[in-house]
Amino acid sequence: MEQTASPVVVVGGANVDIGGQPAGPLRTGDSNPGRVRISVGGVGRNIAHNLRLLGLPVLFLTALGKDAQGDRVAAECAMAGIDCEKILRTHEAPTSTYLFIADEAGDMHLAVSDMEICRLISPDYLSAQADVFSSAAAVVADANLPEESLRYLAERVEAPLFVDPVSAAKAGRTRDILGHIHTLKPNRLEAELLSGITIQTEADLLLAADRLLSTGMKRVFISLGTEGVFAAEGDQRLRIPCCPAVPVNMTGAGDAMMAGLVWSFLQGLSLADSARAAAAAAAIAVEGRHTVNSDLNPAALRQRALQGQSE
Repeated sequence: MEQTASPVVVVGGANVDIGGQPAGPLRTGDSNPGRVRISVGGVGRNIAHNLRLLGLPVLFLTALGKDAQGDRVAAECAMAGIDCEKILRTHEAPTSTYLFIADEAGDMHLAVSDMEICRLISPDYLSAQADVFSSAAAVVADANLPEESLRYLAERVEAPLFVDPVSAAKAGRTRDILGHIHTLKPNRLEAELLSGITIQTEADLLLAADRLLSTGMKRVFISLGTEGVFAAEGDQRLRIPCCPAVPVNMTGAGDAMMAGLVWSFLQGLSLADSARAAAAAAAIAVEGRHTVNSDLNPAALRQRALQGQSE
């Protein structure tokens, strides 16, 4: 399939990430020798960056403070080739910051996010971008948005809507718009919250997927961590195992997975091939030192997806 010239519009959070990882086993209540890194992040921003690495044109809608952190986020987005023209810059709130501590394996142990500025990604701001949405190949939103903004996108945007619930604490913001979502990418806990099904067995996964699709949703991909991805569409139900990887940094896997799902959809791939591409994108992401791995590209994604299929 030829690449679409229409942009993918990503609406979501953009942060400055401050992360620490100990050199040895993490000891709580103590000072741990290790590494501290500062980078740009945010679910929406990370998805946008991954989509650019996959060769798709991307326009990003978010809110940044008129501060040094906002300047850094905007500059790095522009360097990645993301269209930042419509980003809201404001003095009303500082650029959001995500502070996290990872364990020695790179898994997030504890985090604090200061994302008050996301309230400014409001329906009024979004309504001013009507021309952007009308020409979008797809729209991706994360649940850092206010509930009313997610509802605006669900009710007003005609392009396929992809939604990342972000966390169990924020997933509930998507509950009333599930039937308007084309593709949802929850993890197990988020899927339990939104479906009302406690997922302990394969039968539970089937029932949770049935509940979500019964709302009118087209596709759901439930991330199961090391157990792979459970995918559902229409009457298809399947589980794809994780792609082999040598993990260095576990943050960002879900963001790359969502980018893989959008890319797969725009390539016209089947449910199974989309799930494989999503798993491959996550595998590539965790092998990089940073939240977004610059090694991601369409050829690498296809090759890793084929490797995972042959395992």
